[in-house]
Amino acid sequence: MAKGVDTTFLVQLEIRESASHAPAREFLEESILSAGHSLALAPQVLLEFVHVVTDAKRFERPLSMNGALKRADFWWGAREVQPVYPDIEAVRLFFHWMERYRLGRKRLLDTFLAATYAVNGVAEIISSNARDYGIFEALTPIDPTL
Repeated sequence: MAKGVDTTFLVQLEIRESASHAPAREFLEESILSAGHSLALAPQVLLEFVHVVTDAKRFERPLSMNGALKRADFWWGAREVQPVYPDIEAVRLFFHWMERYRLGRKRLLDTFLAATYAVNGVAEIISSNARDYGIFEALTPIDPTL
């Protein structure tokens, strides 16, 4: 069963200065790969990943744009990764959840990611921001740092 990847998890895996780098790596090895699971990855996660890891305000040693794109491409093509895509049903579910839960503009990206995973049959998302996904009944958040 594939587990969805949130941007926070990908950043923790890639950025060594992240306080959660070691726990994220351990989680990947022990709870995902060793357990025979794969990772579901939506393209929008890669875009946000590149945006975050190239930000000098967030990290002392951010990745260059070229370096970030190479790492994003690595993850997109990794054998452990199952690419998933948003479709018309994901867009409909996104609008439904935005209205149902009365979410604001700061919840757009997470809600669309949750809807993308949900319509692709992904039931769990790996994220350090469990509160962002706990509201959606179709998705169970898993914090890799706990």
